[in-house]
Amino acid sequence: MTRSGSLCLLLHSHMPYVEGFGTWPFGEEWLFEAAASSYVPLFEVLEEAPVTLTVTPVLADQLEAIRDGDAGERYAAFAGDLRALVHNDDAQQLEGEGQTEAAAEVRRAAGDYERAAAYGTDLLAGFAGLKRAELWTSAATHAVLPLIATRPGAALQLAAGIHSHRERFGGWRGGFWLPECAYRPGLECDLAERGVRITCVDQTDQFGRGSLDNLEPVLTDTGVVAVPIDWDTICLVWDMDDGYPTAPAYRDYHRKTRYHLKPWNTTGEPYSRDDALAQAREHARDFLSRVRERFDAYAAERGRPGLLCCALDTELLGHWWYEGPAWLEAVIEQAEEVGVELRTVSDAVAASEPVERELAVSTWGKPKTLRTWDSPRVAEIAFAQRRGELAVVAAATRLGRSARLERATRELLALQSSDWAFQATHDQAGLYPVERVQRHAAELHAALDRAGPEPDPSVRNLQPHLDLAPLVLP
Repeated sequence: MTRSGSLCLLLHSHMPYVEGFGTWPFGEEWLFEAAASSYVPLFEVLEEAPVTLTVTPVLADQLEAIRDGDAGERYAAFAGDLRALVHNDDAQQLEGEGQTEAAAEVRRAAGDYERAAAYGTDLLAGFAGLKRAELWTSAATHAVLPLIATRPGAALQLAAGIHSHRERFGGWRGGFWLPECAYRPGLECDLAERGVRITCVDQTDQFGRGSLDNLEPVLTDTGVVAVPIDWDTICLVWDMDDGYPTAPAYRDYHRKTRYHLKPWNTTGEPYSRDDALAQAREHARDFLSRVRERFDAYAAERGRPGLLCCALDTELLGHWWYEGPAWLEAVIEQAEEVGVELRTVSDAVAASEPVERELAVSTWGKPKTLRTWDSPRVAEIAFAQRRGELAVVAAATRLGRSARLERATRELLALQSSDWAFQATHDQAGLYPVERVQRHAAELHAALDRAGPEPDPSVRNLQPHLDLAPLVLP
């Protein structure tokens, strides 16, 4: 069958720094749950697949803490002991209520965590061991780069992110994920200075959803290639109102037992794993059929193969959409049958003909502007981030390479995470994001206060390879 384009599956793996900062319901259990329900199931699925994965530096910091530190003991206890206990207790309660099918599903699902516990704590090795995958890096702590106030501040996020990636994974082909796909014209200059070759942008509002322009990489003036993500395809998976995850056979994420387990499907009936897996295979066929239709339309109009980048949060697959790994496995298995070629983003770009086209300020938020991270609703967070950055940049020449500057810089990086404003905007985590912002801002300014005691330069395992050069060198 004739191939008419390259499908790039890009999984963006990211968690804010929550290791050691709270437990249930907000805190490091987010990280442990993502590891057990998303990362471990996907390692086997992706072992031989030509896909692209972002491993954000701040996620890698935490996975390193799980591998080497006390966090590993807590993660092992979570996956191996705690989850077994709550599954057993909920199963007994359901059986007592006469819900025997739901109880059986709870007991079956306990095996997910048993497998995660058996995998062990070296999750970084899981990412590094994917044979055909391309690993991308990102900004150090997932800061929204267009909202960084200063060039040294932007250089810090970029340099720290790229350096830590090289320290952990070795080779790097220049792929860089813009946090939240946040782009402004001119940002490619900062990227090019740091050796970035390829990034992704969301130009849905600029080009139009469904536009074939979204299947064409864009060559910027600096030589950095910007690959549009194809929201028309992404929504098949991402849309929690009409997308694949809403199908009747799938697990209902929102209806939960006493311990937040989920033994029902989206119709309220007991969940059937066999029915759900069959549905995932059907949705894989549907997805590939739609991708092929997009490629055929592009080739018919423009006379060459297209590049379709379907970018998804890794944690969507397995955690939010329980059947996501099974769907992805079926997509990988069936792609060749329908004439869809899977490629990493770098390989697909190398085989394409990038065009020159104007790019607009954009994100992949709702709306696709910077409003999620820069609005009156999150003013306290935005102002704290800006004040912290200006304070650190101003103090850098005075303090030089010192414990005070190291500590303040790490607190700044923690403060700049895009996740705090995102969670506050969408009411996802109560007071947790604001409390984290207040805490890191207070620690930052305390570290810069020369009247106070000299601080410990570390903030748990955040940026252990931090280089202060972007701040202290002219």
